[in-house]
Amino acid sequence: MESVISEHIEITPHVCGGKPRIVGHRIRVQDIVIWHERLGLSSDEIVSQYPSITLADVYAALAYYHDHLEEIRQQIRDDEEFAKQLQTQTPSLLEQKLGNRNVQNDSISPR
Repeated sequence: MESVISEHIEITPHVCGGKPRIVGHRIRVQDIVIWHERLGLSSDEIVSQYPSITLADVYAALAYYHDHLEEIRQQIRDDEEFAKQLQTQTPSLLEQKLGNRNVQNDSISPR
């Protein structure tokens, strides 16, 4: 019996962190899951926004997700935690500029 998902999903070390992705693309299974479950995009809407992938790719990604539910959910949680850590370690340049601007405005004496 031939594995259909392997025609659509691949895992390559050092590409997208070794996470499962659409064959020939850098679109990860977890990206499809987030777009579908959290943003509420239908499979057709995902394909219309990313026309280089097929509807079969999207359905294969969702099937892979349901076959590896905890693994993909953990990857999503890990990525979200990593993003939070980066945010706390790297302040926004805009926030820095606005903060500096407020400090400068506070130091101007009224006439």
